[in-house]
Amino acid sequence: MSQNILLKPSRPVGIVGYGAYVPRYRIPAREIARVWAGGGKGGLPIKEKAVPGLDEDVITMSIEAARNALLRAQIDPQTLRAVWVGSESHPYAVKPTSTVVAEAIGASVSIQAGDWEFACKAGTEAMVAAMGLVGSGMGDYALAIGMDTAQGKPGDALEYTAAAGGAAFVLGPAEESLATLNCSYSYVTDTPDFWRREYQKYPEHGVRFTGEPAYFQHVTSSAKTLMQELGTSAKDYTWAVFHQPNTKFPQRAAQLLGFSPEQIAPGLLVPTIGNTYSGSSIIGLTAILDTAKPGDRILLVSFGSGAGSDAFDITVTDKISTRQALAQKTQDYIARRTEIDYATYARFRDKITMR
Repeated sequence: MSQNILLKPSRPVGIVGYGAYVPRYRIPAREIARVWAGGGKGGLPIKEKAVPGLDEDVITMSIEAARNALLRAQIDPQTLRAVWVGSESHPYAVKPTSTVVAEAIGASVSIQAGDWEFACKAGTEAMVAAMGLVGSGMGDYALAIGMDTAQGKPGDALEYTAAAGGAAFVLGPAEESLATLNCSYSYVTDTPDFWRREYQKYPEHGVRFTGEPAYFQHVTSSAKTLMQELGTSAKDYTWAVFHQPNTKFPQRAAQLLGFSPEQIAPGLLVPTIGNTYSGSSIIGLTAILDTAKPGDRILLVSFGSGAGSDAFDITVTDKISTRQALAQKTQDYIARRTEIDYATYARFRDKITMR
């Protein structure tokens, strides 16, 4: 393969600010199992998952994450030239999420706004686009968000993991960045492992297609290609973070690519918050950035069912230490939790349709 398959901006680009948001409500996996499996605890894919409150949706959560990102970026929101929100659970079928977020954070009306969709990698799709906009010189700053209030059919395997939360990133010139985005690579195929048609309340999944040829084929292919083109291997990275549909998949992907459990530990959040879909891999990145040190090198690999994967090579700069404490850290959101039972969860998530 030739070097031009990597996506590299014309001018160096990086993460100027980042922020996460996770709702405080949690439903334990054992509680879901109690209702649907008679209390069996064997084989539960996570410990618990984050559940949005009655007044929370992708818009409200994106605003919170964006405000955290702006606090760390230390820029005027009026200087943003784009606000892009990636999600598969936008509150409206016909009404943009991005315009509401842009106005709520005080962005200019002279801005490019749009909603992105690509299953669980909509957030990294927005990041690639923002990297291109800033890297081309069309604007100095762009805001990319990945956020979801994921859906899972009652009693389905997805209900154990389909959670809520995500992250936001302000991308800007590399010289102002706390971490530079050196390049990215995207790998996509038509693999029908997960879908939801219009008017269908819950998504369907291909079961046997979920691992292979979907998740592992795309995640390992994008990561391997990126590293081959850069001449790197797992030992060249301090940290790695992969899409987290459950606990086992990212651990196996890391092993297949030569990464140790220690390299993925800081970003492996799914056991305690579940699969945040469009925010799954990038919220793991925020947890790594919360404790990263100058010079740390990070491999970020997303996955979107359907299917595709975006891989990023990232280097932390010396500006990280002054930005980390400027906003609430990801682990702080995880630590503030209120446990709920299945009845409360069903009410919050409109599982019982009354209209």
